[in-house]
Amino acid sequence: MKRNTIKQLGRSDFVNMGPIQLRQPIPTQSIDNIDPFILLHHYGPYEISVDSNPFDLGPHPHRGFEPITFLIQGEQLHRDSLGNESVVKAGDVQWTTAGRGIIHAEGPRKEFVEKGGTLEGIQLWLNLPADKKMMTPNYQHEKYEHFNVVYSNDGNVEVRIIAGALNNKFGRIQTQTAVNAFVLDLKKNGEFLLEVPKSHQSLIYLLNGNTIINDKETLELNKNQLIRFNQDGEGFSLKGKEDSKLLFLSGEPINESIATYGPYVMNTQTELLEAMRDFQMGKMGFLEPN
Repeated sequence: MKRNTIKQLGRSDFVNMGPIQLRQPIPTQSIDNIDPFILLHHYGPYEISVDSNPFDLGPHPHRGFEPITFLIQGEQLHRDSLGNESVVKAGDVQWTTAGRGIIHAEGPRKEFVEKGGTLEGIQLWLNLPADKKMMTPNYQHEKYEHFNVVYSNDGNVEVRIIAGALNNKFGRIQTQTAVNAFVLDLKKNGEFLLEVPKSHQSLIYLLNGNTIINDKETLELNKNQLIRFNQDGEGFSLKGKEDSKLLFLSGEPINESIATYGPYVMNTQTELLEAMRDFQMGKMGFLEPN
């Protein structure tokens, strides 16, 4: 297998989002987006208690893309204007297709706050092409234990298939575009050769640990936590320098203009203004605060 070479190393520095401090590897000064991936936030780990609950997001709108949550630790309550309400637990994934507009809220349940615990997750924004930006919104919640898993030959690497396909096993999430999303757990010295479709842009993001890429590059926590690959091979190798957890993403580039404002991802400034107007007029639905 010809291996994909590394195009770019990305940092994951802390940024402030209101009262929340979180890591933001996409976008940064050097990486605007990795088409079709618009934004990646790594929030937590936060120690949640009655005295500290920074990640309680009240009702807010989205349009034109897919906001996705990979929950690493803890639990969150999701509510939306479609009438969905579900408790997302560690290892679960919620995949919202905002389409023409949805209002949702998420945050730890009262019971979790009172008991106390650790909350950590990834928030990913996946773009939609122009012809799907105004589609009917949809919500998917899949549980950790239901995902298909691929193991390395030595049994020391576990690849959980969230969306897309690997080794003839498929993700449970129904996607609107050609995209792969895997969560990998590597034990120390565990090795895996991960195939990547040549038409996809691809990246890996390190949640914790330390991993060797293509036998030479090291991905270190708090240094270069994101690696973006060139589209010049069929995959790359990973080896755990220590126990590690990574998120792998790949997707067909959409190659369209992008216009963003707050919670909206559209193609033009006019469409952004229309989104703001439609939200104010209640066309994205309603959701009462808790």
